[in-house]
Amino acid sequence: MTVHFIGAGPGAGDLLTLRAVRLLGESQVCLYAGTYLDAEVLSHCPPGARLVDTQHLTLDEITAHLVEATAQGHDVARLCSGDPSVYSAVAEQTRRLDMAGVPWDVTPGVPAYAAAAALVGRELTVPEVAQSVVLTRTHQDSTRMPATEELAAFATTGATLVLHLSIRHTRRLAAELVPHYGEACPVVVGSQVTQPGELVLRGTLADIADQVEAAGLRQAAVILVGPALGAADFVESHLYSCHRAAGRATAP
Repeated sequence: MTVHFIGAGPGAGDLLTLRAVRLLGESQVCLYAGTYLDAEVLSHCPPGARLVDTQHLTLDEITAHLVEATAQGHDVARLCSGDPSVYSAVAEQTRRLDMAGVPWDVTPGVPAYAAAAALVGRELTVPEVAQSVVLTRTHQDSTRMPATEELAAFATTGATLVLHLSIRHTRRLAAELVPHYGEACPVVVGSQVTQPGELVLRGTLADIADQVEAAGLRQAAVILVGPALGAADFVESHLYSCHRAAGRATAP
């Protein structure tokens, strides 16, 4: 029996991979984070499946459910919001499963920041504007950040920033970023993207905190920051340029 860590995407039931849907349908036990997922995702579970909401459970309690279910002869779907490779606690859970001798695998999913970018129709990497995306968070409500990963250090690069687990500190973070990006730098906030309660805010570092506080956002939101979000006058990518095409046409 296997524990399947499955990327549940941003929450929409139709933004799962084909593999994720298949594994959900084959698992008689499903653990999920009710804070982040819409009930539509759970509709892929088989009739009679045991559903366990983990939002108030500790990692040890979650592991106990996983170990017990596999001992009973069940495959288990462990749904992770977005993609399991980022802020999913997969490392902590799989370490415990390895100690218990329980096999596991991982199925990727659509990350929330990608869904937010899609909703506003923006590419996060624009030629000669921003070619890097930094995925990070604040440490105020969670584990301390490594000393080398301060937000200001990332901001000096001018890359597009994706801030997870940070929505309650939008005002402070915006103030920290203004010296590097300027008050007019575009910002997008996506809350419960692709779900019925979806909310997308567009603004700048100067006004986004006011919008977030007016909307009462406290969790399940991602913040995108960077000039790529508003870029209009930029060079064409060399990969698709006419000069490159002409070179191929004249090659011997």
